[in-house]
Amino acid sequence: MTFQAYLDTIKQKTGLSADDFRRLAAEKGLLAEGTKPAAIIAWLKEDFGLGQGHGMALVATFRERPVDADRIDQQFAGAKAHWRPIFEALLSTLHDNGPVDVASTATYVSLLKGRGKFAIVSFTADRMDVGIKLKDAPVTDRFEASGSWNSMVTHRVRIADPAQLDAELLDWLRRAYAAA
Repeated sequence: MTFQAYLDTIKQKTGLSADDFRRLAAEKGLLAEGTKPAAIIAWLKEDFGLGQGHGMALVATFRERPVDADRIDQQFAGAKAHWRPIFEALLSTLHDNGPVDVASTATYVSLLKGRGKFAIVSFTADRMDVGIKLKDAPVTDRFEASGSWNSMVTHRVRIADPAQLDAELLDWLRRAYAAA
């Protein structure tokens, strides 16, 4: 079962979304630092009849890291602003596979599955570069070796047109997410 299938089943069974459960968990004090997943899962089982797998899917949505909004905003400053809606659409699509956290440095945005980095994205006025961490995947004309561009990833794709965010690129990102 995919992560999204877990969330869909939870919504069907309870009528509540992950955001609804986050709000309820916060009201019960279950989002406080140090709360063990077992306590959250016990609550979900007792109050909503959810099992371990469904409970862990919700716990994963509760554990998203806070985003440093200023650093993210800096990525899209000035002539790079036109890339922001394209990046947000990419993130939205990737969330269909499970929670994707972002962390920003001064030069790029990391895409994370839990603590595991599976991709990075950087921006110039003319281009969005996507770095993908996918060991053992062959280098191609499009998915070139990352080389000295960034040693945290294995491949680099240069995007000059939003249409290049296609099914092939999404497949590579999904495989990297699964491997993280």
